[in-house]
Amino acid sequence: MTTFEPAPGHAPPPDSVHPRDSSPETPTSISRLNETIRGFVSNWGSVWVEGEITAWSLRGGHVFGRLKDASGDALISFRLWSSTLQRLPDDLKLGDRVVACVKSDYFVKSGDFTFTVSAMRHTGLGDQLERLERLRAQLRSEGLFDPARKKRLPFLPHVIGLITGERSDAERDVHRNAELRWPHVRFRTIHAAVQGDRCVPETIAALRTLDADPDVDVIVIARGGGDPQTLLGFSDEKLLRAVAAASTPVVSAIGHENDHPLLDDVADLRASTPTDAAKRVVPDVAEQRAIVQQLRSRARMRLTQRIAHDIAQLDQLRSRPVLRAPEGMLVARSHELFTLTARGRDVVTRHVHDGERRVAQLQASLRALSPGATLARGYAIAHTDGGIIVRDAAQAPAGASVVVTVAEGSFAARSEGPVAESDT
Repeated sequence: MTTFEPAPGHAPPPDSVHPRDSSPETPTSISRLNETIRGFVSNWGSVWVEGEITAWSLRGGHVFGRLKDASGDALISFRLWSSTLQRLPDDLKLGDRVVACVKSDYFVKSGDFTFTVSAMRHTGLGDQLERLERLRAQLRSEGLFDPARKKRLPFLPHVIGLITGERSDAERDVHRNAELRWPHVRFRTIHAAVQGDRCVPETIAALRTLDADPDVDVIVIARGGGDPQTLLGFSDEKLLRAVAAASTPVVSAIGHENDHPLLDDVADLRASTPTDAAKRVVPDVAEQRAIVQQLRSRARMRLTQRIAHDIAQLDQLRSRPVLRAPEGMLVARSHELFTLTARGRDVVTRHVHDGERRVAQLQASLRALSPGATLARGYAIAHTDGGIIVRDAAQAPAGASVVVTVAEGSFAARSEGPVAESDT
């Protein structure tokens, strides 16, 4: 590193304090002491330093931040004037490793010591940020960020488990906003360190305790904002795997909107702030009542519309002639049935009479052609015992038995033989 060197042409102020110039009887003033320190500091030139940005706050167009040494054992505060900031890269952010040209400055009134940055450029990601990125890639490849494994939060949790710092603003924000939305909400709060070496083990212990409680429906891990250095505990691999293994849904509410520890990616829900966590976990009773009222109104309106529609349809059906005077249809059908019946009767009677006439004609024809008619005129039929009709007198020689059939019956006779024509 470049060492500080006095600026050319600068010497300690003539009224600077020397240890021999002060004593309990003749003490010097604080302002004179600060002026002396400022005189020495102003003689130091600019120096290039390398470090990691651990704080970056923009106020009034100026930047106030801190740089951490690679060893992690030393920090300096710096400021960047807006005019200098305009000349720097636009992507400078927390966690970046940079080299900066700084000049020391000492404030006489407040006794504060800081450095003013005149130039700054990247040298790559800081070690911590690089480790976090490697861990982020590993956890993503294992599926811990997969939305499919995220558990859904209950609509109305009976008991909310809260892990946060003792007497912290985050705890008050979560309680106040949750109770404003649902006055009967209950909490089981376990206080844990939210930064430092105790943060990870205490948070894991609290998480396991709440996860084992069957009454706890959801767990909120909440903490206020801070620089990335103080939020590192919430990107610890042990804590992240404990959250992923929990059976109870876990909500991450760490810092402010721009803070993004790895816990936000592993948790089942990421809330931008503790206040946002309370709003996401607990439903608003006024809002739910409004929704219920809206649903009731919609149901009432739909039911009214349906009833009105059905009544209109019923009136339309009842207005039809067939339903308005149903006996008319029966009368018309009865008349039609009577007409068809009478027509059918006439047709049947006509056919019967025609049949009778036809039968009489056939009977007359049969009667005229029947042998019975011939017999009725006095004729007779003679046939032998074998049933052979006698047509020739030779068929009935004398002494032959014959049967004679007349119009009214038959009788037996004996042939006396053929008779001569003269005899007849």
